[in-house]
Amino acid sequence: MEQVLIKPSFTPEIIANIGSFPITNSFLVTIFISIVIIIVALIITKVLKSGKPGNFQNLIEIVFEGLLDLIDSVTGDREQTRKFFPLVATIFIFVILINWIEVVPGLGTVGVEQIHHGEKILAPFVRSAAADLNVTLVIALTAVLTAQFMGISALGLKGYVGKFLVSPFKKPYFVGTFVGVLEIISEFAKIISFSFRLFGNIFAGEVLLTVMLMLVPLFVPLPFLFLEIFVGFVQALVFAMLTLVSMKMATEAH
Repeated sequence: MEQVLIKPSFTPEIIANIGSFPITNSFLVTIFISIVIIIVALIITKVLKSGKPGNFQNLIEIVFEGLLDLIDSVTGDREQTRKFFPLVATIFIFVILINWIEVVPGLGTVGVEQIHHGEKILAPFVRSAAADLNVTLVIALTAVLTAQFMGISALGLKGYVGKFLVSPFKKPYFVGTFVGVLEIISEFAKIISFSFRLFGNIFAGEVLLTVMLMLVPLFVPLPFLFLEIFVGFVQALVFAMLTLVSMKMATEAH
């Protein structure tokens, strides 16, 4: 029997094509997780309207209360927390789910066989969407652009732009202008740092798990699976907190 290799790929594998539009495994995971989140949100809304709390509602309330308290610890303002909560919570839940899906046993071994550079490899149907730089870049753009809109909404366009474009003839004179330019650069740098931090950690985890499963397929990879679960949680929390801090800083005056 010809051996089919499972190789971690730097780019997402194309599973199928719809016309000229390629369907990748990370795209499938992104759509699937998005649909799951929407369905669960609709169920929660229906349960809350029914007025009959159950175990599921209690679990959701525990998660939401924990996130609200965490955001409160940064903003120090419950009204501001409520403004930031939808995006921060959505990013946290979405990122943690696309991170954890890679550790579900067996999913990485189901896919289609393809020929790459003369070798027959398996292109899995399921791959962590965070291991696709396109996905992490979109999340980073969403976080950074939302922070800018929040800043403009809180300070006004003139007040927000004034944080970056400082006249060299006002105190602290040229120092303020230089710092303003650095702040502009840092806003663009956030997009790169946010996306590459998440992508790098999750992709490295995929490579580690693949290597360990190929070398020692039984029992030994288990600690690494638990490690990836922990890393997936930490990366989701870090991304959400960085988004929160960005929005908090954007709404602050000089």
